[in-house]
Amino acid sequence: MKRLRDALMVFFAAMCWVVPLLAEEEEKEPKKDVVLRDDAECTFCHEEEDSITLLAIGKGRHGTLADPRTPTCTSCHGSSRDHLKKPPGQGDKRPRPDITFGRRSPAIRPDARIDEDFGNFKSSDTPAESINKVCVACHQGEKLLYWSSSAHASQEVACTHCHEIHTDHDRVLDLRSQPNVCFGCHKSQRALFNRPSHHPVPEGKMACSNCHNPHGSAGHKSLKFDGINETCYQCHMEKRGPFLHAHPPVAENCLICHNPHGTVVADLLNYRPPYLCQDCHSDTGHRGQVAGLPSGRTTASTLLGTVARGCLKCHTNIHGSNSTENATSSGRFRR
Repeated sequence: MKRLRDALMVFFAAMCWVVPLLAEEEEKEPKKDVVLRDDAECTFCHEEEDSITLLAIGKGRHGTLADPRTPTCTSCHGSSRDHLKKPPGQGDKRPRPDITFGRRSPAIRPDARIDEDFGNFKSSDTPAESINKVCVACHQGEKLLYWSSSAHASQEVACTHCHEIHTDHDRVLDLRSQPNVCFGCHKSQRALFNRPSHHPVPEGKMACSNCHNPHGSAGHKSLKFDGINETCYQCHMEKRGPFLHAHPPVAENCLICHNPHGTVVADLLNYRPPYLCQDCHSDTGHRGQVAGLPSGRTTASTLLGTVARGCLKCHTNIHGSNSTENATSSGRFRR
């Protein structure tokens, strides 16, 4: 009996040494990557069942392993050793990664945020400048040539305030969902697009990026092309000319007559003719006659004036015409 007891004691003593060694060997086995290269340390905790599906990054361009430019977790979030090791004295609270990406900058007023897009955004302790440095380290080229001097950069807007990385659908890259992202700050433009006459942005046929480059440009209001008229001519090429009779405000600036975001008048006009035309054209040629109508039948423009009539009834080619009549009152801007 004593021998059996001694044997059992030796056996249990041996197991006390062997089990920890086996456990250490199991821990030394290399962890396997799940989505990105060298992401095993992160995916040890972050799983697909998380409320924030961080592993969805593998469904987007940042998760394309065949592309050698594809970043790793630490490429964007830094080494984050404290976050991984969770040093003692922190209790149940784990330190954040070295670089975190929030959905809204503190520089943007709270009343400029739209709940449906950014109401439950995740705050970030990392300044927008540091966030943008991470993105610009890889994303360079023509589209970001003017980023440092752009309106968004000067207002401390970070790339991740508009772009979503850990998802298979970045809403700002979709024509249908992009405007709602922009309207999160540009609320006055949202109101204009709700007016009867507007470009088909709410219908999903156009997006803000068709005219603007949010990363900055050398043009006015971050327009993609050299100027306002050049931007409009990309679609409205028939208005470019050259014409024999050129309309000076047309050649100068389309916004003199039109509001591209939306108006209550047809054809995006700032307000309806003849009042729009009379901003520039005095009543010496076409008298307003607001006091009364002509007393008899007449064809004289000095008597008919513009009462109950629109300038475009006669001047149909208002953007410019090629009429061979050179007289001011006979054929200019007509068919």
